[in-house]
Amino acid sequence: MIDPADYRSVLGQFPTGVTVVTSLVGDLPKGVAIGSFASISLDPPLVGFFLGTESSSVVAIQEAKAFCVNVLALDQKELCGVMASRSEEKFDGIDWTPCSGTGAPVLPGTNAVIDCELDQMIELGDHYLIVGRVVHLEIMDESDPMVFFNGQYGTFT
Repeated sequence: MIDPADYRSVLGQFPTGVTVVTSLVGDLPKGVAIGSFASISLDPPLVGFFLGTESSSVVAIQEAKAFCVNVLALDQKELCGVMASRSEEKFDGIDWTPCSGTGAPVLPGTNAVIDCELDQMIELGDHYLIVGRVVHLEIMDESDPMVFFNGQYGTFT
């Protein structure tokens, strides 16, 4: 049996980019910090990420049937912390704009956005693999990216 602490420690040696996945349910913005984002397919254009089965964001994405991946810049650690929290007021004081494709929130200061319609949700263990079909994508800023490695945020430069 694999010890959960060992699992986290070993997998923490793999650096990941940091994103915030947003959705709009009615007129309520929802968001969650994600470190498991990946490109899946070029044709058709698909991306995906993993989200815990107990996360309230699962329901939001199912209801919205869409999401926007906001690729975080290094200077967005505070925003990342808010979006990683369980707070219901994550968007208080955040001047977001709707993405042109699905209307999901685009966060200010992000490096890029990838706007998606929900394609599939596959339950795998204690997580869902959420797959989106890309309908719009754009580079917003080319500042240093946020990277998560060994329990810390930083960048590769």
